[in-house]
Amino acid sequence: MAITISGSVTIEDSELEWQFIRASGAGGQHVNKVATAVQIIFDIAASSLPEFYKHRLLNRSDHRITKSGKVIIKCQQSRSQEMNRELALAQFIELVQSVAKVQKKRVATKPTYGSQQRRLEGKKQRSKTKALRQGKPEH
Repeated sequence: MAITISGSVTIEDSELEWQFIRASGAGGQHVNKVATAVQIIFDIAASSLPEFYKHRLLNRSDHRITKSGKVIIKCQQSRSQEMNRELALAQFIELVQSVAKVQKKRVATKPTYGSQQRRLEGKKQRSKTKALRQGKPEH
């Protein structure tokens, strides 16, 4: 089964390593005996992703991406293993899709004449206020 990232990019399900572990937190005895938490491990370098995706993922600052170039997503929100599996997969797809969006380059603009004048007027007011405080006290 293939996981669709975008119209032209898909990942084989075999590229994802699934681990089922015991969830931490509340849940009574149930949490101690059932491995409902899901962990996805995805090796970026060894994947079939296009180079553009690999490069952007490896350079991204995200706590889910290790220094060794692996994406590790852990999900334990639900008490159901199947639900956690779906949530983890959705998080993974969202992470990979997010690197495909290229930010628009910001075009630098000059401040307007009016905004410059207002800024200078504010500075003059502040200067006068401080100058009034500099007066020597009378004895």
